[in-house]
Amino acid sequence: MNETSQFLISHGPLIVFGLVFLEQLGLPLPAVPWFLAAGALSASGHFNLLAGVSLAVVACLIADAVWFYLGRHRGKHILGFLCRISLEADTCVRKTLDVFTRYGMRGVVAAKFLPGMSTVTPPLAGMSGTSIGRFLIFDGIGSLIYCGSYMIVGFFFSDQVTQIGLAIRHFGGNIVILLLAISAAYIVFKYWERQRVLHKLRMARITVQELRQMQESGGSPVILDLRAKFELEKERTVISGAVHLDLSDVTKRAQDFPQDREIVVYCSCPNEVTSARVALQLHRKGFKRVRPLLGGVDAWRESNYPMEPWIAT
Repeated sequence: MNETSQFLISHGPLIVFGLVFLEQLGLPLPAVPWFLAAGALSASGHFNLLAGVSLAVVACLIADAVWFYLGRHRGKHILGFLCRISLEADTCVRKTLDVFTRYGMRGVVAAKFLPGMSTVTPPLAGMSGTSIGRFLIFDGIGSLIYCGSYMIVGFFFSDQVTQIGLAIRHFGGNIVILLLAISAAYIVFKYWERQRVLHKLRMARITVQELRQMQESGGSPVILDLRAKFELEKERTVISGAVHLDLSDVTKRAQDFPQDREIVVYCSCPNEVTSARVALQLHRKGFKRVRPLLGGVDAWRESNYPMEPWIAT
């Protein structure tokens, strides 16, 4: 019996509770290997499977309730924070927004199995105005499926899990060093990739002051709002004269945009990553006068420039 197994036997479901709680708060501590080990131990009678699953679900609910509360009261700040610390630039947050917009509370269940999204989804649910009771029901279902399924896999494949544990024990500290090195290399690679993407997306931005002056002088720029519908359904306003487009519709409707006018694209994410990506796509399609809005809709709103109601189509 290896040290991990003995550790689980000695401390039981409380270890699983702590690991799941920290993982759901966003710390890079994968709980799945512990689920598998707990399931394997339960097959030999050394671990209480029901208690383990129950405490794991409770840990998910507590951690997610914290994020839900923060999203309800500090929504935009929390999403901005998650955007800035993510190794995927704003991709994870934007994908989660799109999933939540499309699937609603069903996305809460699926998000448990999607790295990154499991942390972003609870604050989004809080921002959406969903009741805490309804959120906890769907979150509880997702948590039960997430935690229980891996423990059940460990239960039925206990021999294979034990063999993996013995192999890790055989290699001793070398395997731990290797795993740490792989994890560190992955983080370094993702950080480098993030910086590469941001560098690639560096282009001339237009400030909110320049855009407003252009409007007042009769320049008639084409303004594209690229925010997720979830955000618009919450605030229901766009920059004066702007047209909202889903990301998937931008390239489809590119032929509708006049090439002899200034095109300004904006979003609400740090570094204007989404709008810069779209501007780059339009550049490649021959549009030379397209620029992201520096600071996005937040900078426009902070300058007290005019907004107008968004009408869903």
